[in-house]
Amino acid sequence: MKKDKSDKLGRREFIRTSAAAFTGITILPGHVISGFGHIPPSDKLNIAGIGIGGMGRVNLANVAKTENIVALCDVDWREPVTEVFKLYPKAKRYKDYRVMLDKQKEIDAVIVATPDHTHAVISMEAMKRNKHVFTQKPLTHTVYEARALAKAAKEYKVATQMGNQGQASDSPRRLREMIWDGVIGHVREVHVWTDRPNNGL
Repeated sequence: MKKDKSDKLGRREFIRTSAAAFTGITILPGHVISGFGHIPPSDKLNIAGIGIGGMGRVNLANVAKTENIVALCDVDWREPVTEVFKLYPKAKRYKDYRVMLDKQKEIDAVIVATPDHTHAVISMEAMKRNKHVFTQKPLTHTVYEARALAKAAKEYKVATQMGNQGQASDSPRRLREMIWDGVIGHVREVHVWTDRPNNGL
């Protein structure tokens, strides 16, 4: 998920700047600290995982490198969910995502990796509470749902992304940029190979 310069981050910057002005303490800006390979805590997003077994666990591991995992939600607290709880002992635990979203106002973004038929409704509820959303595929089951989510994202001014490794990973993104920028010229033919011919392609 791309980091969005939201109002919440703006408020954090205001508080940090005001505190420095009144106390005379010098606070290094985030871009200075990050130049040394560190991300200041105030620049990290507070992430909640909804559906944390399987792909949810993988998604959390990817963002935990740079962001704060503050809440975990899953209806089934057996294995492998209990293992995920151990990985993030400071994160609060929930069985109902609605309760989590209502209680933990500091959540900036959610990762939705629940059963397919719940993706759209959970994503919508998160956006209505001004949370940025990363949702596993399929995003929705109908065009109507997809349009409703797009409209909500625009209305609530939140960043959204559907988890699709084939589209979202670095290699395809770099290739798209090269094609769009004309680096490789006009594309006339494409060849695709796979080492997994029996996986339904």
